[in-house]
Amino acid sequence: MNNARNSARIAMRLVLVILTPACCLVAARQASAQQQPAAQQVAAGRTGWPRFLGPGGDGVAATASLPAELTQASRSWSVDLPGRGLSGVLVAGGKLVVTCSSGPEQSRLHVVCLDTADGHTLWHRQFRATGRTMCHAKTSVAAATPCTDGVRIFAAFSSNDVACLDFDGNLLWLRGITSDYANVSNSLGMASSPVATDGTLVLQVENDSESYALGLDAATGANRWKIERPKAANWTSPAVLRSDLVALQSKTGIDAVRVADGSVAWSYGDGASTIPSSCLHGGVLCVPSHGITALAVEAVEAGAQPKQLWRSNRLSPGTASPIAVGDTVLAISKGDVLTAGSLATGERLWQLRVEGPFSATPVSDGSRVACVNEKGLVQLVDITGAEPKLVSSLDLADEILASPALADDGLYLRSNTKLYKLGR
Repeated sequence: MNNARNSARIAMRLVLVILTPACCLVAARQASAQQQPAAQQVAAGRTGWPRFLGPGGDGVAATASLPAELTQASRSWSVDLPGRGLSGVLVAGGKLVVTCSSGPEQSRLHVVCLDTADGHTLWHRQFRATGRTMCHAKTSVAAATPCTDGVRIFAAFSSNDVACLDFDGNLLWLRGITSDYANVSNSLGMASSPVATDGTLVLQVENDSESYALGLDAATGANRWKIERPKAANWTSPAVLRSDLVALQSKTGIDAVRVADGSVAWSYGDGASTIPSSCLHGGVLCVPSHGITALAVEAVEAGAQPKQLWRSNRLSPGTASPIAVGDTVLAISKGDVLTAGSLATGERLWQLRVEGPFSATPVSDGSRVACVNEKGLVQLVDITGAEPKLVSSLDLADEILASPALADDGLYLRSNTKLYKLGR
């Protein structure tokens, strides 16, 4: 036990001292799949919330249940966080992982692991930012939702620092990407959340200057590939189409990229949003493009364009990304209207005005949807009938910009100061 604690302290000192030189890749330990059986279930999509938009990339936790109604009794616990952030929460095997940034310039980066049962801190690691920490006052250096491959935790920050840890908090590797690619500039801050698949961590680092995407070896942090991307600020996150293929969204559209080498398998070139991200459900990629454009992506031949199933400007998402539940796609508009459309045809099915404004993407258990506005009002909507029904709401009276996470035992929300659990 003492050796483990000493190793953690040594790793912490390495982080604080080594981050300033150009060599920002620190190899520490290797974790085995056998050590993380609960996290393996996350990777397989059976439990937990392993990344932005959840285990299936559609905003749904099929094995979880939202509370039947929201009351003050729904508040299982809340805990203070050590810094700001609008990154979502990672949930895996009874553990929560959240990132924060603190200090006058948000240059101190935090990765915190807590127990799902009562919110007590299991471990807390801190790093110094090596890249730019400037960002809009509304956002944070801790804007990207962490992800896991079932064995490792990957935490990315707006400063383009990436930390990889195991579920016991041991540092596996650390990389300051700005040391390798210095001309990254976005005065509003970066916010794209990484994804891990097929042994590769995929990062979109897209901006007005040196714009690129990286495929990093998940075990070491070293480059597997680097590809140029459109030069424009972009806050969207990759979508995993298959274990070996990811969709990168930008102002020009979608590029399906092979995670093995970064080569482009196919492209959709009719433009897309740079704020809300695409969601994937049942082989259909719902792209925020001209409202929403639905693409059939299961079997696209190399070099061909995916088949466009439909397009509807009546389903236009605002800041929050669309999600897909069963045979329905859901989007919250800039006017704070929750709209449902047919996943098969794009036909608008119903609309419900909800109280906004919204930055957070909603989540669903398949029968209900939780919408959380920027003022901390959690609104629970039943979508099982022909018309939606606002079941109940709970006012947390706290600014919440981060998308919630839904796992087997609760709904998790974070603000700039607190982490909340709402139970059934």
